[in-house]
Amino acid sequence: MVTDKPSSLDTMLQQDDLTAAQADATRWRYGFYVVVAGIVAVLIAFAAAVFATREFASLFAGVAGVIGTIVGAYFGVQAGQSGKARVEAELARTQELAIRLAAHVGTANAPRVVDEVLGRRRG
Repeated sequence: MVTDKPSSLDTMLQQDDLTAAQADATRWRYGFYVVVAGIVAVLIAFAAAVFATREFASLFAGVAGVIGTIVGAYFGVQAGQSGKARVEAELARTQELAIRLAAHVGTANAPRVVDEVLGRRRG
């Protein structure tokens, strides 16, 4: 079975992982700032409304719903984007690996390598 991989490919894949991790961390950080700013704005509006109307209980229900929605949306979007980014990075890594290994094997050895790795075609 063919298992050797060019060492330069390992270095390239590690750089891609680092870039993806940095992008993910940046998205989480700035998303957090936006959520905190939104919550602060809602709380300021809540305080002003309570001060003007003196009705705490009915206004609090609305504020709790809005804050819950903001926080839930933040974590939902972040989790979805993180999963999507991981899948796209893995797909790109797999495609690059396949292309590099195909180039490394060459056309003369390709049928033998394909048979070893994937098994004989049933057809």
